[in-house]
Amino acid sequence: MQENISAMQMKKRPIRKKKTLKSEAASPLGFWNVKALATAEDYDLESLMEGLIKQNLYTPMEIQSSDKSIPVAIHAVGKYEISIEPREIFFFRQGTIVMWNTTDVECNNLLEFLKSYEENCYSYDFVEAEQEIMMYTYTEEGKRSHLKKGDIYLCPNKNLDKYTFSNALSQSVKLGIWEASLDRYIDSIEFITEDLKKGRKIQLTRPAVLMKQGKLFALRHMINLSSDLLDTPDFYWEQDDLEILYQRTCGYFNISKRTKVMNEKINHCIELVELLSSHLSDRHHVRLEWMIIILIMVEVGFETLHYLNRYLTKYEETGITMQQ
Repeated sequence: MQENISAMQMKKRPIRKKKTLKSEAASPLGFWNVKALATAEDYDLESLMEGLIKQNLYTPMEIQSSDKSIPVAIHAVGKYEISIEPREIFFFRQGTIVMWNTTDVECNNLLEFLKSYEENCYSYDFVEAEQEIMMYTYTEEGKRSHLKKGDIYLCPNKNLDKYTFSNALSQSVKLGIWEASLDRYIDSIEFITEDLKKGRKIQLTRPAVLMKQGKLFALRHMINLSSDLLDTPDFYWEQDDLEILYQRTCGYFNISKRTKVMNEKINHCIELVELLSSHLSDRHHVRLEWMIIILIMVEVGFETLHYLNRYLTKYEETGITMQQ
């Protein structure tokens, strides 16, 4: 038992080193910035597509899934040129946005515009803390797109390469949000291990424990079933070059390892919550047993009083008869 409790005393997630740009002018010559943010659980891409067309600032295009049933993302290119390098934005259905060569002002405007199409938006602190910022440039002619020293090197005239990098960036920031959510959850149950270790009374109620179980299973569902963190998206199945590029980029962000660590942490949390649930159930059963015992004792008491009353009544009747 003590070993299981000690396993829950997990260290906080170490902060991964990320590039930060102090200003828009901080980009080296020939390099531009790419910024990825996760702002909500989902985007309503169909309504967002209509909104972009109505706004008339970008030329949007849907990126279809492998079976072409629903769009998985929207690729929008700025209509108005600010520099030689185009401004491109990728909106992913999973609630992430990746912006290529956008200024801070344009980024803030896009985030404000997105609010109408978000479902279950995240807090500003989460969004800012888990953003990814990288630099990108173009390769020499004939070379493939790749990562080098934390920078993106794009093969010219290959938009799908840019989408592939964006997809991996999107997965990383989304995973970062879930990691932060799990860290907050672990903080919320940290006091329980101390109470168990010191033999203090559990302060949580059965409904509260059930809610905590629900949060854990919901997080596990999103990570393992509702996302592509454990597998390569179907989009790359018939495009080997893009699949290799996607996997290498995901490897740079340690997505597979981070997902595995998250699942291990969730398993430990589930063990603790199930222990609490079992303990509270046992306590509830004991309470019910005592209630039944008390009810039986009350019933026995009433029966005893009823018997004594009958006995006294009969005794009095017998005494009166003898006197007569």
